[in-house]
Amino acid sequence: MRLVTLPGVFRPISDSRLLAGALGEQTLPAGATALDVCTGSGFLAVCAALAGAREATAVDVSRRALLCARLNAALNGVRVRVRRGSLFEPVAGERFDLVVANPPYVPADSDELPRRGLARAWDAGRDGRLVLDRLLDAAPAHLRPGGILLVVHSTVIGGDETLRRMAAGGLHADVVARADGPLGPLLSARAPVLEARGLLAPGQRHEQVLVFRGRAPHAAVRARPNAAALAGGGRS
Repeated sequence: MRLVTLPGVFRPISDSRLLAGALGEQTLPAGATALDVCTGSGFLAVCAALAGAREATAVDVSRRALLCARLNAALNGVRVRVRRGSLFEPVAGERFDLVVANPPYVPADSDELPRRGLARAWDAGRDGRLVLDRLLDAAPAHLRPGGILLVVHSTVIGGDETLRRMAAGGLHADVVARADGPLGPLLSARAPVLEARGLLAPGQRHEQVLVFRGRAPHAAVRARPNAAALAGGGRS
């Protein structure tokens, strides 16, 4: 894949690539539609299109990110529809076969989300879940029957809560990919504060990054009445 990142747009790193690998392992139905929330460079939207999605949509609050997504789609010979806005607001009422997201998940000093700058790509409230939990709660309403939600984040902010929220939304939840490694630069810089909040154990300088999958149930198949019942010949 050819990929460029414009100044001021977050460049895909290892967590996005872990999510892209998990995306490539999913079986998409013919004519599938895909949505990449918090798209950044458009990397995952392009991955979905290359994986066979008939229509891929990229959503972000940043105009520059959406320009980057258009550029990367063109560089890879695929079409990506871009929409500006927060989470699912630009696609209200739409449903998709696949929703992917690498949302901001780094714990910050405040629960007020940044309105500009690169920090929008990672700062996510004091517990790191401010954007993620909103996404998880809203996602089931945007999945088609049998549709798949894929989300990536560090276990520093709690993996069990993600599985619980997926299940509470009626999704079958599991973990489909994981990677262990040292804390990234942002988490490392904030490690003493995160220790004080109980998000890191004393001296902990490693993390596990997980890809979570939530699958929507397939539409119920309504039983067909037998011929006798249709003719009024059923026994009482």
